[in-house]
Amino acid sequence: MSARRLVFPIAFAASTLSIAPVSSSGQQALSFEEYRARVEPIFIAPRGGHGPGRSPCATCHVHSGTPLKLQPLQEGEDGRVFWSEEQSRMNFEVVSRLVVPGQPERSRLLQKALAVRAGGAPFHVGGKFFESQADPEWRIMADWVRAADISPDLRAAETTPPPLDFEFFQTCVQQIFLNKREGRMECVHCHGGGTRGFARTLPEGRAFWGLEESRRNFEVLRRYVEPGYPLSSRFLTHPLAPEAGGDAFHSGGRRWFSQDDPEWQMLAAWVRGEDTRCLSY
Repeated sequence: MSARRLVFPIAFAASTLSIAPVSSSGQQALSFEEYRARVEPIFIAPRGGHGPGRSPCATCHVHSGTPLKLQPLQEGEDGRVFWSEEQSRMNFEVVSRLVVPGQPERSRLLQKALAVRAGGAPFHVGGKFFESQADPEWRIMADWVRAADISPDLRAAETTPPPLDFEFFQTCVQQIFLNKREGRMECVHCHGGGTRGFARTLPEGRAFWGLEESRRNFEVLRRYVEPGYPLSSRFLTHPLAPEAGGDAFHSGGRRWFSQDDPEWQMLAAWVRGEDTRCLSY
């Protein structure tokens, strides 16, 4: 399907859905109704051309294996494209994993396409669509995320996300990059260089990274971690099997098939800022 035919979808039928009730954790659920009416159309909005920052989001996110993996588009007789309600619900489940309810500024969905100077992520393959947080589309998504806020009592008790422990990364997390599992490739084979090089190729004759090398690895890896939120951290979801809550695709295969995997549990505890112990390899 040509990117230039991606235009706003045909009007949605009136929905009888109501906003989901407050969850047992005191957190207001994300609204599917609001998502489908206002957020999802942003993914197929024309951008005036082709290439990074100019193609509609769906051009990449329908076909590529990114965490924002959207369903294939339907096409009407008039040439307009859209998602059925069932497809929208599937998209909603994917998108919901990329936000921190009540906190737009910490939500991957809103950070990736936002300019760095406006608080966005350092890198987005598809380019930057929003120059500031005042952009109307960015604000639509932010309002949707913010509406799913936690209760006032929990908000009052909320603390600043824990910082990532560099020493634990240096001595324990980096061991994972070298550890081979049967039938699976070591992280160092794919992440030894480039923008995703958090396991830089070791000099010949060396078995582990030095202090400065570890710091460089750490600076790259932290782009893929949301402190305090393991399931919002791509480092933990990308190699995790989809049926266990992982991303739809990982070119390096699946390292973890369950969140109960001791290695995954160790990393999740590290991301949450909890005391944990190195695994023995």
